[in-house]
Amino acid sequence: MEKTSAHTYIQIHPADNVLVALTDLPAGTLINFKGSVFPLMTTVAAKHKFSISDLAIGDEVFMYGVLVGKASEYIPRGAALTVDNLVHAAQDFKLGERKTAWTAPDVSAFKERSFLGYHRADGSVGTANYWLVIPLVFCENRNISVLKEALTEKLGFSKPRKYELEVDSLVDLYKAGKSVEEILQADLKFSEKNSEGQKLFQNIDGIKFINHELGCGGTRMDSDALCGLLAGYITHPNVAGATVLSLGCQHAQASILQAEIQKRDPHFSKPLYILEQQALGTESKLLQEALKQTFAGLIQSNKFVRQPAPLAKLNIGLECGGSDGFSGISANPALGYLSDILVSLGGSVILAEFPELCGVEQEISDRCVDVPTAERFIHLMRSYNALAEASGSGFYANPSPGNIKDGLITDAIKSAGAAKKGGTSPVAAVLDYPEKVSKPGLNLLCTPGSDVESTTAEVAAGANIVLFTTGLGTPTGNPVAPVVKISTNTALYKRMPDIIDINCGTIIDGEETIQQSAERILDYVILVASGVVQPKAVQLGQDDFIPWKRGVSL
Repeated sequence: MEKTSAHTYIQIHPADNVLVALTDLPAGTLINFKGSVFPLMTTVAAKHKFSISDLAIGDEVFMYGVLVGKASEYIPRGAALTVDNLVHAAQDFKLGERKTAWTAPDVSAFKERSFLGYHRADGSVGTANYWLVIPLVFCENRNISVLKEALTEKLGFSKPRKYELEVDSLVDLYKAGKSVEEILQADLKFSEKNSEGQKLFQNIDGIKFINHELGCGGTRMDSDALCGLLAGYITHPNVAGATVLSLGCQHAQASILQAEIQKRDPHFSKPLYILEQQALGTESKLLQEALKQTFAGLIQSNKFVRQPAPLAKLNIGLECGGSDGFSGISANPALGYLSDILVSLGGSVILAEFPELCGVEQEISDRCVDVPTAERFIHLMRSYNALAEASGSGFYANPSPGNIKDGLITDAIKSAGAAKKGGTSPVAAVLDYPEKVSKPGLNLLCTPGSDVESTTAEVAAGANIVLFTTGLGTPTGNPVAPVVKISTNTALYKRMPDIIDINCGTIIDGEETIQQSAERILDYVILVASGVVQPKAVQLGQDDFIPWKRGVSL
């Protein structure tokens, strides 16, 4: 990547015909690029792109060495690219030759490293030890909430209660007869009331109560996928066992769930209690039985203790959300280098969000280890996009307003940067939602680009830690897998320190290389995996869980 000594703009790939502004550049700024000097015709905000040559209507625009758009109107050299002068365009793709040769990174610094995790009977290792309480159908959501209210505080798993003092202050102001204007201008001091008691079960990180809106009333495809997703959580290495509530008459039957569990773990031996309300009768019978069986399961789960495990037992989910124009040049390539390290050590990584691979399909399919794997990837990409188009959309509609505002103005630009999370190693396997990882190496998982749905799916596929890059800031977390939030720019890290764990803006600032950043992130991952450090999403209790309704989300 070529950049100026002033570190104000950068060319990501030698084939690119645009530069990326690293800081706000006013119109008239002189650009000195490869011996050619020209002024900026427009102001270019940081993270946005400008042309290094005159572009006629229909001329192609390249970033990261791939086609990312075409000029929809004349763009003079030095003018900013915008949604008004650039439209999405991506290279067509087909089955090509295998290109699986790659240069593995030096892993000597991590080869003998280990983490302290929970060893399961199937050979997997958890980075946490949770008990799950989940519904097979949305009809049971209220009962799940009743169980949460009954168990959480009594067993010492409550999170600190926040903002109660602020509410007390507002009530006092109202009772004192203060006006609406006075209340709005009142200075409310932050408070945090610690409601955590002594945990009864010291080796259990928590009980996770999950709600969802599926299981019946939709398509059988959605309910079957839900059973597969829930089976992925029940068999997850971070889960010691589960209590499942079923109404009884729904599409998502207990028998389907059990078959999906057997598919993922033929020798499944975790404590699992499935209770059917229509068979038991009254609510009190259902909930009393659920309480007794859950308590019995907690006693068994508390016997697990952390023990050393090699880094090969890590399965890292790679995710991004609230992406910006720096994502593809800071945090995402740092995760790509980390991915290559972990693959070299025998671990697993999951690259998902298929709409955000639009435009890089040829390179990724060529990296697949064999032809059937490449063919499966191509099929999933084409069929998913066709389904989206049939619904009146397409991959081209993926960038959000926030993405666009911060420089990701076409899906191909966003995708080319997002794909950097996958590093350079061969693609070991291609999985369809909600399948589970069974091979070490780089795994591709078909999910939407929606970050919560994708994170939910990556964890079901076995990710025991998720690394989540963001340029705009998002609080996303997960009920059972720690989600580490990584900022692409320093300004975000400083602005939202309550949700961001690691800053990769150091790369943009010229303080750190991609390799140094990747190794720093991996050091942090080892601490998280060992239970030494809790990421911000875990501290906040950010337990986001959204199953994917196929074809609805991009």
